Amino acid sequence: MSIHISAKKGEIAKVVLQPGDPLRAKYIAENFLENPKLVSQTRGILFYTGTYKGKEITVGASGMGFPSIGIYSFELFTEYEVETIIRIGTCGGYSSEVALFDLLNVENAASESTYAKYAWEFEQEILPSQGNIHNIINETAEELGLKIKQSNIHSSDIFYRKDPSVPAIAKKYNCPAVEMEAFGLFANALHLGKNAATILTVSDIIPTKEFISANERETALKPMIELALEAAWKVS
Repeated sequence: MSIHISAKKGEIAKVVLQPGDPLRAKYIAENFLENPKLVSQTRGILFYTGTYKGKEITVGASGMGFPSIGIYSFELFTEYEVETIIRIGTCGGYSSEVALFDLLNVENAASESTYAKYAWEFEQEILPSQGNIHNIINETAEELGLKIKQSNIHSSDIFYRKDPSVPAIAKKYNCPAVEMEAFGLFANALHLGKNAATILTVSDIIPTKEFISANERETALKPMIELALEAAWKVS
């Protein structure tokens, strides 16, 4: 048991999938895992452990933003001896360079955030995915016949902003889309020598205001979920 996760030692698998939304973690556990067991629900952040094709995998929410995923991923890595975290989530496209439903395998996360600097004294404003899980995801996507783009991503502290233009850091590092967690996850994994990746589904295009409807989301996110599970199975 850690400060923010109430699971007992041994109830969290070595590989964890982290969607942001607790209800998405519940959906994945109940629809894709065998014999899922709810192992933590502190603060409403749900963690389930079950098996996928005979191998143990945990699915647990990260919440939103660097402070939240920073806490949960750190405790998973240090208190539960997790070796690999795959973040699975959605992102907003900055331009027509990406389209709704596109799958992105994040190579690098760029951010203006001070998270990495003040947590671990990393001065970089762009951090790569950690370990070999990024390559495993690419290989797995090819095996499944899924089209996936290797991409940089803008990881932002901000969801709403006064200036609607594409932020300078996203232009600097050629980030076609934005989310709010990958940079924090990669920073923790780099500091601790762990494996971390991020797979994203493009859920909206910011300038055109296109978006995946609530009714479409279940079907839209299924390829990302299955890809993450198959990649997790290879390393679990």
